[in-house]
Amino acid sequence: MDIADRLKLDVPVAQAGMGGGIAGAPLAAAVSAAGGMGTLGLVPPAQLTAAIAAVREQAPGRAIAVNLLMPFTRRRHVETCLKARIDIAVMAFAIDRALIRQLSGAGVFVMVLVGTEAQAAEALAYGADGLIAQGREAGGHLVGTVAQPDFLPKALALAGSRPVFAAGGIASAADTRAALAAGATGVVAGTRFLLTHESGAHPAYRQRIIHADKTIETMAFGLSWPQRHRVLPNAVTNRWCHPDGSARRLPAAINRFSAPLSRIPDRGDGALLHLQRPALPFLTPLTLTAGMPAEWADRAALYAGETALRLDEVTSAAQAVADLTP
Repeated sequence: MDIADRLKLDVPVAQAGMGGGIAGAPLAAAVSAAGGMGTLGLVPPAQLTAAIAAVREQAPGRAIAVNLLMPFTRRRHVETCLKARIDIAVMAFAIDRALIRQLSGAGVFVMVLVGTEAQAAEALAYGADGLIAQGREAGGHLVGTVAQPDFLPKALALAGSRPVFAAGGIASAADTRAALAAGATGVVAGTRFLLTHESGAHPAYRQRIIHADKTIETMAFGLSWPQRHRVLPNAVTNRWCHPDGSARRLPAAINRFSAPLSRIPDRGDGALLHLQRPALPFLTPLTLTAGMPAEWADRAALYAGETALRLDEVTSAAQAVADLTP
């Protein structure tokens, strides 16, 4: 298989399907139009239908990719993707054998986000068409447990002829070249694309990334989704995290039993973030998007990878693709 042809890529660069309104149609379409793989983040089904249509209109002839964030993916999301005849699905944070079969049977190319050898082996056994090998240095929610350069060779050994994209620590063309030299088919970048004019991130959020001097791995923002994540420090983490990033006892206890809350339908309007306060230990995974008050930067999860320490400007998505192209 010519993977570039199958995925309609001119360059081996993919944009992470960041949820919460960050990776919407403007970003995914701009990345795809520039020759990379733009990926839509998960939003409520009606919004997803509109986003798919917008990418198809703004980047004609390019692949349509959707990130299926499994803790929040529902039957209507899958129906929306199948009805719209998307080209690529990224399955993240759970591996569903039946869903892989359903998507593959409809002609969808299924990539699975993995961070361990066990996850990679499971995804491949279940019929995944390709893997995204995530390193621990990635931003946002994490399956990665070791650095990307250490995990990538292990994923490649298991994948055989199936493509593997490297994720985590990707901020420049040099990073892409290193991953390709190690055997990767391509790379996936998140923070680099968050710092674009087309992303849905609030300008105050982007400025915090530009001025960041550290990131922390935590589970503090785990209400409804108690999974590790990498964020920038803010008032919430100063109040509710230990110096090493681990959540203090009260939010950790609340989050531990909160997974069933993920079944509550998402309105996609940040209503819960309006109620969230740094002084209270009820901390959702919601992030700061355009249109929200800038001061909410101290109550929201500000996801960022370790590449935040190497990035210092906001560019167009097309320039970000060019900057990542080997």
